[in-house]
Amino acid sequence: MRSPLMRPPEAIDQRRRLLPLQRGVIILPSAFTLGNLFFGVYAIVAATRGDFEWAGWFIVFAGVLDLLDGRVARFTRTGTAFGAELDSLVDAISFGVAPALIAYQLYFTEGGWGWTVCFVYIAASVVRLARFNIDQAGHARSHFIGLPSPTAGMILATYYPFSRTELFLAYLADWPWPEFIGIGMVFLGILMLSHIPYPVVPRIGLRTRKGLFNTLVMGACLLTAVTWPSLFFFPFLVTYTVFGLVRSVVLGLLDRLPERDPLLDGEEAGAPDEEAGAELRSMDYGEVAPTQLRREPPYDEPSEKPL
Repeated sequence: MRSPLMRPPEAIDQRRRLLPLQRGVIILPSAFTLGNLFFGVYAIVAATRGDFEWAGWFIVFAGVLDLLDGRVARFTRTGTAFGAELDSLVDAISFGVAPALIAYQLYFTEGGWGWTVCFVYIAASVVRLARFNIDQAGHARSHFIGLPSPTAGMILATYYPFSRTELFLAYLADWPWPEFIGIGMVFLGILMLSHIPYPVVPRIGLRTRKGLFNTLVMGACLLTAVTWPSLFFFPFLVTYTVFGLVRSVVLGLLDRLPERDPLLDGEEAGAPDEEAGAELRSMDYGEVAPTQLRREPPYDEPSEKPL
C-alpha cells in the first residue's frame, strides 16, 4: 500500500520540469527593477563626468523600467513583499539620489549650504517611498497619494535636455533658473509628502470608448516623446504635477467630495496599475527549493496538490 506521504513518480517528474520555468518567472520582475538601478547608477556616473544630458535620459530609462516591473509582476502573478521592498530601495537611488546629484553638479557646487536643498529633496523622496510601502504598495489604486517619486526625479533630470532646446534658449534662458531649481526641489519634496491625489497611468484597451480614447492619447504621447524627447518630457511632467495640485485646490474650494474614495483598490474601482504595480502575496519558496530540501506534503490533501 502506497504511503500518503509519497507522490506518484509522474507527478514528481512534472514538478521538476516546472521548476526552471517557475524560477525564471519569479526573477523576471526583479530583473526589471535591477535594470532600473543600473540606469540610476549610470546617471550618477554620467553626471560626475559632466554629461548631464545623458544623465537625464538615463533617469528616464529608469522610469520606464520602474513602470514595467510592477506590470510584469502583476501579469505573471509573481509579486512579493521582497519585490516591493527592492523596488522602493532602487527608486530611492534612481529618483532620489541621482536627480539630486545632477542638480547639485549643475547649480549648487558653488556655495556653502546649497547641498542642503539636495538633502531636503532626497529625504522627502525616501520618506515618501517608505510611506508608500505602508499605505499603497501591493494593490492597484485609482490615484497616488502624493506626487510619485519617479515623476519628481524625472522633472529634475529632464530639465537640462529641455534647457538645450531652441525654444528654451529663445524665450526662457534669461529667467533665474538656479533659484527656480532650488525652490522647485523643496516644492517637489513637499508635494511628495503631501496627500494630494495624483492620477495613475490610464488603462488602455480597444473594447470600450474610454479605453480606446486612452489608447489614442497614450499613443500620441509616446509618438511625441520619441520624436521630440527634449521638448516633451519636462513640460509634460511639470503639467502633470501642476494639474494634480490645481485640481486638488479647486475641488477643495468647491467643497466637492470625490465620486469614490481614491484609496480604494484599483481592482474594485476599475482603476489601472499603480506605482509598484505588484500584487503582494505570500511566496512559498519551498516550491523552488531543491527536491532533497523540500518537504513534500501529503498527496491526498486536495488543497496541497501541485498544479
